[in-house]
Amino acid sequence: QVQLVESGGGLVQAGGSLRLSCAASGSIFTGKSMGWFRQAPGNKRELVAHITSGGATNYADSVKGRFTISRDNAKNTVYLQMTSLKPEDTAVYYCNALTYYSLSSYYIRGSWGQGTQVTVSS
Repeated sequence: QVQLVESGGGLVQAGGSLRLSCAASGSIFTGKSMGWFRQAPGNKRELVAHITSGGATNYADSVKGRFTISRDNAKNTVYLQMTSLKPEDTAVYYCNALTYYSLSSYYIRGSWGQGTQVTVSS
């Protein structure tokens, strides 16, 4: 049973913008915190943005002020608006439900989707 489907990635020049979407099944989305993660080649998967069921947000320092996470509870969808993109933002981006304690301490609640590739050229 597919729970999370990410989309919206692509190739963009530095300074450009992209909007990622994550469609989730109701069971994994409703009432839960959601997060956007990214994994670059050779690196660990990292949490870059988090949103509670009520809309409170947290961001990694590396994306703060450039990325905005939001959610549409009626559509079971979470978004990541990315602006002022940098080559170091290049990664596969994933979403998931999580129990959040901090950006470095959380518990994943769902199965990983296929992710969406974001490539930022210099």
